[in-house]
Amino acid sequence: MLGPQSTTFFLLLVVAFAAMIWWLAVAKQVVFRILAACLAFVPAMAFGVAAVNKYYDYYQTWGALITDLSGPSSVPHLSAASLRSTHGSIRTFITSNSNAQLDAQIGYLFNTTVTGPRSHISRTVYVYLPPQYFQKAYANYRFPAIELLHGAPGKPTAWLGAMGLIPIYQGLLATHKALPAVLVMPDTDGGYQYSLQCLNDPQPHGLQDMTWVGREVPSWVAANLRVQRPGPLWGIAGYSEGGYCAANIALNYSSGFGFAGVLSGYFKPYPSQVPANGEPNDTPILVNVFAHRPYLAMRNTPDKYILNFPIGVRVPQFFIAAGTEDADDVHNAEYFKQELLPRSPIGVPLDIISGGGHSGSVWRKALTPMLTWMTANMEQVLREEQANARLEAVKPAAPEKAVQHRAHTVVRKPAA
Repeated sequence: MLGPQSTTFFLLLVVAFAAMIWWLAVAKQVVFRILAACLAFVPAMAFGVAAVNKYYDYYQTWGALITDLSGPSSVPHLSAASLRSTHGSIRTFITSNSNAQLDAQIGYLFNTTVTGPRSHISRTVYVYLPPQYFQKAYANYRFPAIELLHGAPGKPTAWLGAMGLIPIYQGLLATHKALPAVLVMPDTDGGYQYSLQCLNDPQPHGLQDMTWVGREVPSWVAANLRVQRPGPLWGIAGYSEGGYCAANIALNYSSGFGFAGVLSGYFKPYPSQVPANGEPNDTPILVNVFAHRPYLAMRNTPDKYILNFPIGVRVPQFFIAAGTEDADDVHNAEYFKQELLPRSPIGVPLDIISGGGHSGSVWRKALTPMLTWMTANMEQVLREEQANARLEAVKPAAPEKAVQHRAHTVVRKPAA
């Protein structure tokens, strides 16, 4: 009844605003008129924020809003040191600190801090381990991984609250519509501090977001969890700004990802909001970080950079989605699909979702087909790799080359 998008909630805000305006009109003392004017600002501001939220269909419950702003309660924080304390076995560490049977049924969510050795960026990353990670049948299995990038402004907790990722994925696993993979959700913007669009800022002392998101986070995950090394069995996906990030990182770091998902993403960077002097706590300013750098601008424009990949050269395979009510998103998706098709042996699924625009409802609906498509293709890659390994194992050894001995003629001196 009183959800953040409910009609009742909007009516209450209107009534509260009207009451403050009435008080402002009838109050005779100046102090009360000033108080009424200040209080009227609260429901007016709340109405504006709620209207934007309803337009983008983002927060559907108060719980999702609280989760996004403050983080989900009771999510444990694990450090690399704590993972290594059990000789690299996170399964042993987690099951000694939680309910092992429950983990094997619903999986395990935790957050950690990843500090990049090259970028020197240190931010929070949420990781979801699927139930299979704790099941005996998968004891020696290295899982594929999918890195998921939020939009801006935003935090990785948006995947847990507004997007409802975990219950959606748990449902797909339970019905065998998706296959198990480790989900990795990094903070791409340092909270709400700035919006660099996961780019490497070439300015002096510029932040190296792409390096952290695309290189250092996957390397940390592969080093500390039972996960495949970055490569064909890694995926990267995102919505809105995160969709651009996913497309751009997948192409720039094509050896590190086999699949990419772009949900209402764009394919050309906007001016970025970056710290004035490259320090995360400095005042953000809006700049084009690639001004006077045409090659870097092209390389970070996916619908241009993709044309530099010759036909036949392996590139990550893409899933694209957009809402029918946002004509620009649909046009951009269709254009990029046409560029991808000659380079995509498995095709390019384009999910045009009716009844939504650049909104949370579109991104939530696209999660199911994207996760189904991505994990199914990851399994196919894994089967091909296993088949190739078996062929190599039974392949007869090459015959040894015969050793050729040169004949020597012994010349004997005639007897004297």
